[in-house]
Amino acid sequence: MDKVDVKKRGRIRAFLAKKEVEISFERYFIDALSYMALGLFATLITGVIFETVGGSLNLTYFVDVLAPQAKAVAGPGIAVAVAVGLKAPPLVIFASVINGMVGYELGGPVGAFLAAIVGSEFGKLVSRETPIDIVVTPAVTAITGSIVGSLVGPSINQFMISLGVLINRATELQPIPMGMIVAAIMGISLTLPISSTAIAIMIAIAGPASGAAVVGGCAHSIGFGIQSLRENGWGGFVSQSLGSPMVQVGNIMKKPIIMLPPTITAMILGPLVTTLFPMESIPAAAGTGTSGFVAPLGVLSAMTEAGYPASEIWIKIIVFCFVLPAVLTWFISELFRKFGWIKAGDMKLNF
Repeated sequence: MDKVDVKKRGRIRAFLAKKEVEISFERYFIDALSYMALGLFATLITGVIFETVGGSLNLTYFVDVLAPQAKAVAGPGIAVAVAVGLKAPPLVIFASVINGMVGYELGGPVGAFLAAIVGSEFGKLVSRETPIDIVVTPAVTAITGSIVGSLVGPSINQFMISLGVLINRATELQPIPMGMIVAAIMGISLTLPISSTAIAIMIAIAGPASGAAVVGGCAHSIGFGIQSLRENGWGGFVSQSLGSPMVQVGNIMKKPIIMLPPTITAMILGPLVTTLFPMESIPAAAGTGTSGFVAPLGVLSAMTEAGYPASEIWIKIIVFCFVLPAVLTWFISELFRKFGWIKAGDMKLNF
């Protein structure tokens, strides 16, 4: 290779490093997707919570004002969150609002996500490189991001929705195996640094599949909290069950077998809620587990709208989102400890 080419590539790599532009799977599909979930939580999912709580308590301000406005800014929320996750400078973050609006309107959550990534990266490249940075940086961010979001977003969004339709339909036709698969995958996604929330929304998961997704997430969030209770106490239980089981990723990397008890629980509960005890949720809450009580509220919203009796809804929420995930995972994990597959300290968290 020519020495000039080597130097040129070295300068390009140095420039990209200086601008914190890292083209990798981890950066775009783990970091960016995780921040996308935060943007969704702060807007769309918060709107769902306002709507559900407001409807239950007859709070018209929540239902008529807060909920619709929170949902309406989901696109900008996604874009700004992704820009922050990609370590964009302020002007790029603020201009990402435009990308979120355009991308979400034309390509849904996928459109907003793609527009945010492209706009942020191009905006970072030109940031502080010209005397008129205050004009150039927002313009480049908005133009590049919105073009990609509007051209590519709709087709990819349609593919994701079609995938969701396939999953939803397959779960209706084969509720037992698909209930096991969906619950296991969504539970694992919730625990690993992948956004199960973003996935659930992108594929518009619904019907029996959404119920399986809910119990899969709850099996992991409640399950990890209960099976590590002796190591981490009730503080650890709360941080994992109402926060996120993702805090166990370090321990999972050291000893993957600790993932099995909640996953087995998910695979037991999934078919139950797709057959004998039907449960469903709105897509925005299906992949959240018990984090912030979002999944139970999503179940309450979807099943109330579907006409289920309130008593039945609450019994299912209590039993399948909290009681059974705790009991089954504790029992299975205790068997694992008895056989020596899980040992004291394997799930210890450093707070």
